[in-house]
Amino acid sequence: MATTNDLKNGMVLVLDGQLWSVVNFQHVKPGKGGAFVRTTLKHVISGKVVDKTFNAGTKVETATVDRRNMTYLYNDGTDYVFMDAETFEQMELSSDLVGDAANYLLENTEVQVGLHDGTPLYVELPTSVELTIEHTDPGLQGDRSTGGTKPARLETGAEIQVPLFLSSGEKVKVDTRDGRYLGRA
Repeated sequence: MATTNDLKNGMVLVLDGQLWSVVNFQHVKPGKGGAFVRTTLKHVISGKVVDKTFNAGTKVETATVDRRNMTYLYNDGTDYVFMDAETFEQMELSSDLVGDAANYLLENTEVQVGLHDGTPLYVELPTSVELTIEHTDPGLQGDRSTGGTKPARLETGAEIQVPLFLSSGEKVKVDTRDGRYLGRA
């Protein structure tokens, strides 16, 4: 148990028997009335985001989430197989649980998997990964000075926007949070 004064971003709470992660919180002390804490919570399994307000000092139940370093091994068609870096045990995660992270997963990629009572909750990628451009159309000579972008398909199958001067076969750095091109690798 913790109070709303102890909240931190990333903390996992148990509300109505469900797990919610604190995305953002703000302690508010208005000139009139009691203080309160305004939070933005994200459902750990479904990803639904809600805003919730607590009175200051209210007790909330916290969940223990074990974050383990794991290595992505392979996709067997329906599930993604990860190996625990410490115990070398393999764990199969469904494609629903992996979600959009699959667009940036290559074999032997190091990730963090959040577990609660042995049940996997989410897969957290590093903030950026280096991937090779599998295919992109050549940029036109006259367009190079405009700073435009063009679509490119990465080796994982993900589509991102890259500058016109890049060509197929080049390694690029990609932000895994929003799929932005960050630069050449």
